[in-house]
Amino acid sequence: MSQSNVPQELKQFFPKEVQESLIRLRRHLHQNPELSFKEERTSQKLYEELAQLNPVELVRVAGTGVVARIKGRNPGGPTVAVRGDIDALPIQEATGLEFASQNDGVMHACGHDVHATWTVGAAHLLAKDPAAGDVLIILQPAEEIAKGAKAILDTGILDKVSAIFGAHVDRRFEVGQVVADEGAVAAAADMFEIELVGKGAHGARPQEGNDPVVGMAALISTLQTIVSRRLDPGKAGVITVGTVRAGSAPNIIPETAMLMGTIRSFDPETRNLLHSEVKNIANSIAETFRLKCNIKSEYGTPPINNPAEPISWARQAVSALLGKEALVPLDMLNMGGEDFACYMKKIPGCFIRIGAREPGGEIIPAHSSKFHAAEESIFVGAAVLAETARVASTALSRT
Repeated sequence: MSQSNVPQELKQFFPKEVQESLIRLRRHLHQNPELSFKEERTSQKLYEELAQLNPVELVRVAGTGVVARIKGRNPGGPTVAVRGDIDALPIQEATGLEFASQNDGVMHACGHDVHATWTVGAAHLLAKDPAAGDVLIILQPAEEIAKGAKAILDTGILDKVSAIFGAHVDRRFEVGQVVADEGAVAAAADMFEIELVGKGAHGARPQEGNDPVVGMAALISTLQTIVSRRLDPGKAGVITVGTVRAGSAPNIIPETAMLMGTIRSFDPETRNLLHSEVKNIANSIAETFRLKCNIKSEYGTPPINNPAEPISWARQAVSALLGKEALVPLDMLNMGGEDFACYMKKIPGCFIRIGAREPGGEIIPAHSSKFHAAEESIFVGAAVLAETARVASTALSRT
């Protein structure tokens, strides 16, 4: 493996053996993805990697989570945290990478293999050049089901942390570009499940049954009128149906049909409106088609709004490492959810996006079977998160 994997501005921070170690780690994680709260081998591998740095504390938490404490320069100084998520998605990989997933139907389609690796990379940098205070390295399970951050918080291990920082790969931006914007950068992400219960019958005699499949078809289409006809056009919202299940044979009208989806929003008023309208429309459609309706909805992760001071620390870090020109705007409302928001409800911090597209590469959406992040982004993420931790720790030491 050559040093060409590291952007020129960052080569001084990553000796060849560290570069190769991080690339091997990323490829191992990518080849061996595991689903939320099942990240047993992933957790063990990350624990072993961090143990080599001789942290002052190294513990397993929240089932498959790992936390390491990297000692700071000043005992008793403020503690900050860097978080990386580690779980994969239930998708069959189609990237064609030489280190593609070996686990059928599971892949790192959201870049958490890189997130985990750059968090270990940040630990390497902080062990060599410590922050003012201690830094907790958080390797968090179950981000994809929005339960991992809460599980980490529930352990109490972050109770004395003064600030927390995280990042996400993004192939809409090239390697070396970083989005560190103040304000809204991720939406609230909620879930709903709707079961329509009808009356089964022979497919040749539909009049003898109450068809939940026809009702479901009407429901899927009508749900899309909520954003277009119930929501103020000046407000952002998305309703997506992602799972549909019904029937066992082409000539049988089933008794039940099930759909599941997500609700995305940025403000409490919109969030409550979308939930209410989903329930109203589901019940109305069910009544129209003589069906019974069972609805479950769950408020998930809140939105992320980066506050001014923490994001200024991140921008200072990026500018120092890569130059001000590396800072680019998001230039869109990101309706994706991120359970890092749960940390920010209790701890000051910010969340940034790290460019992960190789020069000339195509934009590949996350959660697709062909998604992968350029390896160079490992070193950008590690350096930026480590330096953000240093800047924040120094600033907090003065207060």
